[in-house]
Amino acid sequence: MGSPTLLPAPSFIVGPTWQRLESGGFHLPEKTLGDGIVNWMYEYLIQPTGPRAGEPFLVTHEQYRFLLWWYAVDPYSGRFVYRNGLLRRLKGWGKDPLAAAMSLAELCGPVAFSHWDSDGNPVGKPKPAAWVQVAAVSQDQTRNTFTLFPAMASKKMREEHKMEIHKTRVDAYEGACFIEAVTSSPLSLEGKRPTFVIKNETQWWVEANSGLEMANVIAGNVTKGAYGVCRSLSICNAHRPGEESDAEKDWEAYQRVQAGEAPDNGFLYDALEAPPETPVGEIADLIEDAEAYQEALGRLRRGLLIARGDAEWLDVDIILESILDTRNDVTESRRKFLNQINAAEDAWISPREWDKVYVPGLRPLQLGDRITLGFDGSKSQDWTALVACRIDDSAIFPIKVWDPEKYGGEVPREDVNNTVDWAFNHYDVVAFRSDVREFEAYVDQWGAKYGKKLKVKATHKHPVAYDMRSNIKNFTLDCERFQDAVYEKEICHAGSPVLKRHINNAVMRPNNFGISISKATKDSGRKIDAAVCAVLAFGARQEFMMSKNNKGRGVTILR
Repeated sequence: MGSPTLLPAPSFIVGPTWQRLESGGFHLPEKTLGDGIVNWMYEYLIQPTGPRAGEPFLVTHEQYRFLLWWYAVDPYSGRFVYRNGLLRRLKGWGKDPLAAAMSLAELCGPVAFSHWDSDGNPVGKPKPAAWVQVAAVSQDQTRNTFTLFPAMASKKMREEHKMEIHKTRVDAYEGACFIEAVTSSPLSLEGKRPTFVIKNETQWWVEANSGLEMANVIAGNVTKGAYGVCRSLSICNAHRPGEESDAEKDWEAYQRVQAGEAPDNGFLYDALEAPPETPVGEIADLIEDAEAYQEALGRLRRGLLIARGDAEWLDVDIILESILDTRNDVTESRRKFLNQINAAEDAWISPREWDKVYVPGLRPLQLGDRITLGFDGSKSQDWTALVACRIDDSAIFPIKVWDPEKYGGEVPREDVNNTVDWAFNHYDVVAFRSDVREFEAYVDQWGAKYGKKLKVKATHKHPVAYDMRSNIKNFTLDCERFQDAVYEKEICHAGSPVLKRHINNAVMRPNNFGISISKATKDSGRKIDAAVCAVLAFGARQEFMMSKNNKGRGVTILR
């Protein structure tokens, strides 16, 4: 049986919970213990708050799909597909009640693989000597979860499992299994062997409150868990970039995996945001134009409805009032209620702005397409990239990106050379800008081989060579033009993870000619090489468009 065909996911959906199939319906795991666990929750747990308080605990469809994925097992070995995970949702979505229900299930429910039934479906069993930790950097955060336990544990559960519920501990089977609250005391956590860990509000886990040290200790404890029985799940709102919180580190690690920069280590990252075009701060500027104001307000409401998912108990009107209150910070409103990760203050292009020009199902590069190329090479320290910009629609496509660590510490130059040859053989390359540092001989070779085919030279002196050290002014102006083109939606892309990561890693660097881009620091591991190449390719396209050689074929400008 082949893998199902998935619809391209919009940028505001991260992870599998909201991923849809081309044939209709949601993408679900092949084998999972989730169904048995959800049924157990309904039988043993009570809804703690809200209109259904006192009734059996019933997860939403969205929570159900998340639990199916979190408890997905390998169809052959029965081992969990995911060792760790992070659930990011907007404020008030119900992360704490779900975490509390999962903690109680991990204490007494069928959360460990037992065997396959006669139909080939996995059957769960309770974990022996279950040891559940609810971890946070303050007692107040653990209290959010622990105050739910008395109302959630039904009489049936308490009697069958001999439970006792205290303020910071829940015992079962006369203490043989338990849930405990732990806070930022890394030394006291060292060497523990829990079977499940909830990491609460990890957007606040930073170095100053020992959150990062605690996260490292928990990671070590999880890894030591015998036979992989221990897993950890973080729950959080969107983090603030630049604070280097544990949530931010998880996001960075996830992006590296998606970009092919790191191996997939079984980490489930699941988030649902409002679409990037959802307006917030700009709405106040439209107050005098009633029609435009109502249209923007409608788009904000639609964005909120998307971000809240199945959490229908959230009152969108009340949230709208809070967001529109000019006393409240726009960036914080986006983070809390739209679940969007906002850019750092010095970011060149924010994730939200880049996502706005993502086109699902964008026509890929095809044989004979007219393109321009941008190249930036490095021997070992930075990455090397070759990026194309299609003339017809300003679509940006990475042709290939090389991480030297994947090639024994040094970029394979012959592979780079062969890729450039391949691009010229497959596409109609009308301009090519290549930095020369560490690739001088190859750049000269490309100029001699392809120079006559190019419609526009990289510089007056060379058809391909574009020395970044002597073209600071032109490159700076192209950085500004590229940024403007993103804001005006005159650029598009197909959602390349590595390109997105490099674009979002770039920070603004003022110079005598304007605003250029660079890495956050000279030694930063957040690479921007593909972003540099995108600017080079786009700048070459712009020059071609204004040249006398651009004639006879139309173009499409996205606006």
